[in-house]
Amino acid sequence: MRSIARGLGLGSAAMALTALTALAWPGAAGAAPAGTASLYAPSALVLSVAAGEDADAGTVLRAVTLVCAPTPGGTHPDPAAACAELQAYSPELDALAAPAPDTACTREWNPMTVRADGVWEGQRMSYTYTFGNPCGLGSATGALFNF
Repeated sequence: MRSIARGLGLGSAAMALTALTALAWPGAAGAAPAGTASLYAPSALVLSVAAGEDADAGTVLRAVTLVCAPTPGGTHPDPAAACAELQAYSPELDALAAPAPDTACTREWNPMTVRADGVWEGQRMSYTYTFGNPCGLGSATGALFNF
């Protein structure tokens, strides 16, 4: 049985090893030249809604991705509106949890927790907010957690 190096030829084996090495170490292959910066600060978040008081221990019911730079995108149903809200309210996102003016919800305790986790304008972001029940979540104004 021939070895792989002999079957491919030593030159081909060396090129394959070089390619694998470049892929294994991030920053080595495809790295931007030193001193250059992106035109846009990274803004990509994972948004989730979980049943329970704690985003880590609760049951995630739904989740979407939201990318805001260079253009709004991701799996969020209205990424442009969600990115505009982030721009207007960041870092004080509690204003987005305010209920609509004429909303009436029961006072049952069935907590729902929303979470935004990722990078916003180049800075690490981790935000959670717990609503008293699904009605409270549904009555919140804003598009960010409306998915």
